[in-house]
Amino acid sequence: MKIYNKRPIYIKKIIPFINKDIIKVLIWQRRVWKSYILFQIIDELKNNFWVDEKDIIYINKELNEFDFIKDYNDLLIYIKKWLEKNKKKYIFIDEIQDISNFEKALRDLQALWNYDIYISWSNANMLSSEIATFLTWRYIEFEIYPLNYWEFLDFHNLEKWKESFLSYMKFWWLPYLKNLILDEEIVYDYIKNVYNTILLKDIVKRYNVRNIDFLDKLIYYLSDNIWSLFTANNISKYLKSQKIDIGTNMVLEYINHITNVYLLNKVKRKEIIWKKIFEINDKFYFSDIWIRNSIIWWYKQVDIWKIMENIVFLHFKSLWYKINIWKNNTKEIDFTVEKWSDIKYIQVCYLIESEETKKREFWNLLEIKDNYEKIVLSLDDFIDWDYMWIKQYNLIDYIYNNSK
Repeated sequence: MKIYNKRPIYIKKIIPFINKDIIKVLIWQRRVWKSYILFQIIDELKNNFWVDEKDIIYINKELNEFDFIKDYNDLLIYIKKWLEKNKKKYIFIDEIQDISNFEKALRDLQALWNYDIYISWSNANMLSSEIATFLTWRYIEFEIYPLNYWEFLDFHNLEKWKESFLSYMKFWWLPYLKNLILDEEIVYDYIKNVYNTILLKDIVKRYNVRNIDFLDKLIYYLSDNIWSLFTANNISKYLKSQKIDIGTNMVLEYINHITNVYLLNKVKRKEIIWKKIFEINDKFYFSDIWIRNSIIWWYKQVDIWKIMENIVFLHFKSLWYKINIWKNNTKEIDFTVEKWSDIKYIQVCYLIESEETKKREFWNLLEIKDNYEKIVLSLDDFIDWDYMWIKQYNLIDYIYNNSK
C-alpha cells in the first residue's frame, strides 16, 4: 500500500460520484500529485465501499509494466480479460493521454455499464478545454490544486501560527516538498526545475513558441503585478517602454498559452449592480505561489499583500467558487465569490493600521447595497470582528478554519 498524506477535501468531492455512470477526470498543473488522489480513492473503495482488491484495475502509463498498452485496442484487451459476469470493476488509468485513441476504449467500457472509471489527465500533453472533444459522453472534472494551508500544516507536521504561514507564503505548496529538506536553496532548485519544465514543455514545445525571451519577460511582468488590473494593450505598451516591440495580438496569444496550462488564472472584472462581465481589465493570479516566488525572488516586504491576495484567490478556487473582481470608476472590491446561493464580497488587506485604512477597506464594501456576506481579511492579531455589519477575520484563522 502506498504511504501518503490524505487530501480529504477532494475525496469528499468525489465520493458522491462513486458507482455512478460517469467518468471521473482528475486534472490540473504538474506535480500536484493527482496519482495520490487516485490511490486515496482506491483505499476509500476498499475501506468504505467494501470493494475487493481483485476488482480494482490500476494502470499507470509512467510504469514500464504498462508500456505494452499503446492504443485503445490494447487497453480494451487488457481490461476485458478481467471481466466477470455481473461483477463490477473499478478502473483507474493514470496519464491516460499516453494511450492512442483512448476515448474509443472508454466509450466502449462505459457502454457495458459494469465499470466505474477514474482517469488522470496530464496537462503537458492535453488541455482541459480538449476534454469535451475526447469525452463527448458523460464525465466530470475534478481540479486538483496545490496544498491549501491546512494541508500544508498536515504534510509538514506544523502548527497553525504566523511563522508557519509565512513559510506557506514563500514556497512550500507542492506535495513533493515534504520529501525535501526545508531549505530555501534546495526548495527553489526544485521549484525552478518544475517551472522550466512547464515553460519549455507545456508552453514552448506545445505551442511552438519562438520568442522565448518575450514569453519569459511576460511571465515576469505578470508575476510582479498579480494584484493589478491591466489589459493586453497596457502590457504591450509597457514592453515597448522596455524596448520590446510586441503587438497586442501576440500578448493575448501568449497569455492564452500561459493560462491554458494553469500557470496563471484570469479573473474578470464584474460590475455588481448589472452583474455584467467586462471583456477588459483582468487580473491574473498564479496557480502556485511557489512558482511566482521563484520568478520574483521572495522576499520583498511589498510582496506580502500581493501574495495574500493570491492566497485568498486560491483558497476560494480550491473550494470551487466562481471568482470575479469588481471595480467601478473609483472603487474596487478584491473578489466576489459565488457558489450556488453562497455569495461573498472579499477585501484583502495586510494590516488595518489606521482609521484611514479601515475606511478605505470597509467603505468600499458598504457601498454594495445587498445582504450577501461582506468580509475583510488581514493579518491583524487583534480584530474588530464586526464593523458596521462587515466581518473582519484574521486571514490565517479564516483559511485554516475553512479549508477542511
